[in-house]
Amino acid sequence: MPECLADFLATTLKGQRPTSEAQAQGSCAYGAVRWQWLDEGVLQLEPEYTGGARSETLKSVLLSAGVHGDETAPIELLSQMVADLAAGRLALACRLLVVLGNVAAMRAATRYEDDDLNRLFGGRHARVPQSREAPRAVVLETAAQRFFADAPVLPGARWHLDMHTAIRASAFEQFALLPYTGDAPSRAMFDWLADARIAAVLIHTEKGATYSSFTADACGALACTLELGKVQPFGQNDLARFAPADAAVRRLVSGAQAAEDEPMPRVFTVIGQITKQSDAFALHVAADVPNFTPFARGTVLAEDGTYRYVVAHDEERIVFPNPTVKPGLRAGLLVVDTTAETLASLS
Repeated sequence: MPECLADFLATTLKGQRPTSEAQAQGSCAYGAVRWQWLDEGVLQLEPEYTGGARSETLKSVLLSAGVHGDETAPIELLSQMVADLAAGRLALACRLLVVLGNVAAMRAATRYEDDDLNRLFGGRHARVPQSREAPRAVVLETAAQRFFADAPVLPGARWHLDMHTAIRASAFEQFALLPYTGDAPSRAMFDWLADARIAAVLIHTEKGATYSSFTADACGALACTLELGKVQPFGQNDLARFAPADAAVRRLVSGAQAAEDEPMPRVFTVIGQITKQSDAFALHVAADVPNFTPFARGTVLAEDGTYRYVVAHDEERIVFPNPTVKPGLRAGLLVVDTTAETLASLS
């Protein structure tokens, strides 16, 4: 088995690249799977029988991790999955694109080098041409577009799961964020999130700059960002904590039956955003406050000169509070519980 399959993570971190076209592709899993190295940290795998009418029935699944270089657990899980697929320990029943996002930041054990890669998609990388993240955003956009260009345009045929871990603790340890598409939420996605035992879902109400927002908007994918725990260095993750989500990802990839009777997650919808406007910005939230912490109507959460964010609903919960972002970027999201109405509207 090629090293890029046996240990995809180690090969990527070492910067090893195929030296010939023959070394960049081949078969594995006893001939059942075709694989192709497309770029640093970008690997495509397909069942050997792909082609002709039968390929029209296959899902196309993009699995990404490491868009933030210090969010290591999902990276390790994806590397293990590639090894299991290559060895035939896990069946492959879809077209699969595996992406390790910000490889340079992974090597440096940092979130990013110059700019948050997950704020540069949808062409926003053009605004920061000198950023070390800008070329990588182009590579990942192009990889996704080429991959999904060969996928059928059918409901549920295109999937993207972008896996992360959060900087801080959360009232819901594992949660998902769904990008805005203008359509009602997908029943198939919510069923999968329940299968993964994801505790909560945050629904965006405006288009964003994230990788999952890009694939939803530009590629027509059922896409979500998964927050699966807390940031840890490579080798220090308790991967058992991620077992339910990992098992659900593997069921999606292998076409196995989903678990039954798992409860649907709580649902929250974005109703506001705190934006850092200058270096005078003050976020009136404790440094260790967990994601989804509730605040009552009238609470002043942020100030920046004449700008103030005041809680306008009976209860709003804050997600991703971060006063250290650059001016002009999001310093927090505010959400309200919309579980009943969202689950009733699933298409």
